[in-house]
Amino acid sequence: MSWFHRKDKGIQTPTEAKKEAPDGLWFKTPSGKIIHTRELKSNSYVSPEDGYHVRIGSQEYFEILFDDNEFTELDAQMQSADPLQFNDSKPYPSRIAASQKKSGLKDAVRTGYGKINGINITIACMDFSFIGGSMGSVVGEKIARAIDHSIKKKCPFLMISKSGGARMMEAGLSLMQMAKTSAKLALLSEAKLPYISLLTDPTTGGVTASYAMLGDFNIAEPGALIGFAGPRVIRETIGKDLPKGFQSAEFVLDHGFLDFIVDRRNLKAKLTTLLKMLK
Repeated sequence: MSWFHRKDKGIQTPTEAKKEAPDGLWFKTPSGKIIHTRELKSNSYVSPEDGYHVRIGSQEYFEILFDDNEFTELDAQMQSADPLQFNDSKPYPSRIAASQKKSGLKDAVRTGYGKINGINITIACMDFSFIGGSMGSVVGEKIARAIDHSIKKKCPFLMISKSGGARMMEAGLSLMQMAKTSAKLALLSEAKLPYISLLTDPTTGGVTASYAMLGDFNIAEPGALIGFAGPRVIRETIGKDLPKGFQSAEFVLDHGFLDFIVDRRNLKAKLTTLLKMLK
């Protein structure tokens, strides 16, 4: 019967020659909205239907913020050593090498100098894809040098935080970066240069406890997780249930720890307005 036989012999592709659609063409948000990745990129990696802000890294933020994506990267080759000879299930140098290969980054922060709508600015942006955006000695040193660069060039400094906190493989050396970066920000303040801190999803641990919350203006993206310890640890410490969404950017704003929340699609325009006002 013709039901079980193809009459048209025009197009017959062998099964082994058929190709699957390439990965990454579509993105599905937590609420179930589906968007083509090309449209997502043109929309600053924000889902137009539900406003979900996709986690992005320094490459994408630099493309969004710097005019024509033109900037001078600072300390591009700086990478971590192994001063404590940390050796758990996997040696620290091996973890660094694996993260560098997987992410294409040298460490968890990149710094650059360029223009936002014609205004000179130094930007430091963390990358969560590199060991959870953890703060080690290289992260602290690159941020400190970026602040020095802002002071030298007499321009504003923007910090984009995205981190799980201190890097345990560097122990006390990691925690020392909190004090070092805070001291450098004090010098930036003495030079009367603006410091804007942008908190993105997630910003936690020692990063929150230091430079992320020390901005002249602390701003955040919608829905960003912002906190110090995790909800379970806090609940066990205080012995009480926690309010719903208490570590969201919106909750933090309502309780006075943020100046405003900005949609990533409006980020460059908002920063421009703020910087012109400060000038």
